[in-house]
Amino acid sequence: MKKTSTRLADGRELIYYDLRDDTVRDAVDRRPLERTVTTSEVRRDPLLGDEVAIASHRQGRIYHPPANECPLCPSEGDRLSEIPDTSYDVAVFENRFPSLAGDSGRCEVVCFTSDHNSSFADLTEEQARLVLEAWTDRTSELSHLPSVEQVFCFENRGAEIGVTLGHPHGQIYAYPFTTPRTALMLRSVAAHKEATGGENLFDAILEKELAGERLVLATDHWVAFVPYAAHWPYEVHLYPRRRVPDLLALDEEARTEFPQVYLELLRRFDRIFGEGEPATPYISAWHQAPFGTLEEFESVNRDDFALHLELFTIRRTSGKLKFLAGSESGMSVFINDIQPESAAQRLREVASS
Repeated sequence: MKKTSTRLADGRELIYYDLRDDTVRDAVDRRPLERTVTTSEVRRDPLLGDEVAIASHRQGRIYHPPANECPLCPSEGDRLSEIPDTSYDVAVFENRFPSLAGDSGRCEVVCFTSDHNSSFADLTEEQARLVLEAWTDRTSELSHLPSVEQVFCFENRGAEIGVTLGHPHGQIYAYPFTTPRTALMLRSVAAHKEATGGENLFDAILEKELAGERLVLATDHWVAFVPYAAHWPYEVHLYPRRRVPDLLALDEEARTEFPQVYLELLRRFDRIFGEGEPATPYISAWHQAPFGTLEEFESVNRDDFALHLELFTIRRTSGKLKFLAGSESGMSVFINDIQPESAAQRLREVASS
């Protein structure tokens, strides 16, 4: 992998990740852009104790442009985009309309391929491995920023999810705090550790799912299963067999095997609802341990956390979506229309031949 860092016309960072070491990246951003000005701030809810990012400047972001005006495609002739070069393997750049910026963190866009009509599931294993290396590198770099406490790599796919750009891409949020979801996990891990005399909750869950009916697939280095209390109609959690706190700690064997496993899961998601159905909308989310202090969680340290990926869709059946209505949005109590065991069985049935 070759990494090349440069700057866009408005000063934002752009990083190319290339498969070939002899690739030269010297294209200049020719757009007449003024320096990006954001109004992002983080406010803490005194009742719930969580943080909310206020980012009113995002109202002006690009919304469903035609394919020939996609800002994530390579630049070509007079059609100038966020990527100045005429091609790329993987490209990462600072979001022009970030939810978090400055002392409030940082947001980046990860372009998985220059092919506008592709998807992550269409990547080769070599390309998927390069994306993994980009996620890992950005996690490392962002973790050293003084304002960053947690790094979150994710992908939203599909208009149903709220995606406004159809090009295959994901995002990275570098938060200046530990997110509420992670804090809940850490508290559960701490309570379980105390109640069992030291047992790790993530390890216990993985051991149980390996022997159960919600297992989707298992390889030498990865395990995928539908969780016991799945929140979403089709939801899969992917864990490395060896517990590590973040992407940086994955060993070479797990890195090598990841593309095969992850691409298989994505392709199964596209087959859940049968032939002829539109591509399955999904969210794919990496959960990594925070880089800040974990003093508030008492007996827990970073090594107690287990890196894992959560992949889920809001489509519950053909032509029908799962909406977060009163119970979910008002009380954070999810109601799942699909039995997790049935979801796991379906995901096993649609395995590649």
